[in-house]
Amino acid sequence: MPRRSSKPKDHDLVTIARSVVEQSIGEKLTGEPLDKESEKDPHAVALGRMGGQKGGKARAEKLSVSKRKAIARRAAKVRWSR
Repeated sequence: MPRRSSKPKDHDLVTIARSVVEQSIGEKLTGEPLDKESEKDPHAVALGRMGGQKGGKARAEKLSVSKRKAIARRAAKVRWSR
């Protein structure tokens, strides 16, 4: 039995063609910028990036050796079970 997509099928040929044209010219046909990055607050992006860069190292330093080993074992088990 074929799988059904959870996405609605509202993309017709015209919609797809429009998105291809917008991607090729780098902006929407209305003149707005195409990328969503410009809509984000630069200060909020910087704050999130600051925390994200030190997150893994800070977490690893806080964990005990036995906890880190347990997490690594579980990750390896999941990785090799595929």
